[in-house]
Amino acid sequence: MNRTMDSTYDSTDHTTAGHTTADLPPPTRRTVVAAGAATAAAVLSGGAFSGPASAASAPSDVILKTVPGTGERLPAIGLGSFMTFDAPVGRPSPAVLEVVRRHWSAGGRVFDCSPLYGSAEAVLGGAAASLGISDRMFVTDKVWSTGEYLWDTSHAESNLRRSRKRLRRSRPIDVVQVHSLVNVDVMVPLLHALKKEGMIRQLGVSHHDPAYFPLLAGWVERGDPDFVQVHYSIHTRAAEDTVLRAAADRGVAVLVNMPLEKARLHKAVEGLRLPAFAADFGIETWSAFFLKWVISHPAVTVALPATSRPEHVLENVAAMRGPLPDPDTRERMVRHMEMIPAFHRIGSMPWYPGKSYPGVVSTAQEELRKRSPWWA
Repeated sequence: MNRTMDSTYDSTDHTTAGHTTADLPPPTRRTVVAAGAATAAAVLSGGAFSGPASAASAPSDVILKTVPGTGERLPAIGLGSFMTFDAPVGRPSPAVLEVVRRHWSAGGRVFDCSPLYGSAEAVLGGAAASLGISDRMFVTDKVWSTGEYLWDTSHAESNLRRSRKRLRRSRPIDVVQVHSLVNVDVMVPLLHALKKEGMIRQLGVSHHDPAYFPLLAGWVERGDPDFVQVHYSIHTRAAEDTVLRAAADRGVAVLVNMPLEKARLHKAVEGLRLPAFAADFGIETWSAFFLKWVISHPAVTVALPATSRPEHVLENVAAMRGPLPDPDTRERMVRHMEMIPAFHRIGSMPWYPGKSYPGVVSTAQEELRKRSPWWA
């Protein structure tokens, strides 16, 4: 029988392929109260949320993680969209539709986007609509906004309405995050208000730069978010002692961006074979090696690798099947990577080495390069 991601919390351990799925701790009193308030707000705004899994359950062999505040069960591998879903206006790649289709068919239910990603919201929304899954996906989106003056929220609210329209959603977006902590002092209170009013389901904060992790952890501790999104990988582990620790202590779900270091991890192991011990955990590709390492951390809820290649989707989602590495094996995986010379050069590599995404963002970036003497 398939396990569904429902809104009823089950405090018992869940196993996948005979291995515990490293869930976060049970909800705290704060998160239970918050979940009840969100449900009440949803009823007042036109009906309680039944959750994305009520319409489409994940396969029974998929590793699921628990969202502390709601008890929802989410597949541990989601799909990011930065650069990979951006496209020239009106000309999205047919491959993107296949990426979304394969991710969904393989059991993926979480999709991450942002209005900052060029045309990615519209591309994802169009693909989802064509597949009939617009309101069945668990969508995590973002808000990046200031305003005409201090404490002006009008821009943010209009941007959120536009995001929902681009995503073809008739129901509220599942998670809205303050993108890179932009205008965070205003945006966090606004998102709490919108959650109370039933305009969004849950809220979060995000960043990808380790220099901001202490500040991000501070907002996890005092901002009462439901989610935090952070850069975390087998190469970039700084979040462990800051953001992940704070999230575990506060009962906050964790989304992971850049788990594959935007293809730089794959570049570092190009032409190399997997270590023999990887087979003990059903790992057959480097993608699964890197992603299983990430989602085996007990505080991590969902990792969000991005790709524009349909064949790579299946490699990524394979990481949410089979046993997860234990703490000793996680350390062994790190030691193995540290023996690879290119692993230590990842920080100096360009994002997506050898790849090009000529979308709205790249076009604008190139135009600025031509205009700016500083960039030259």
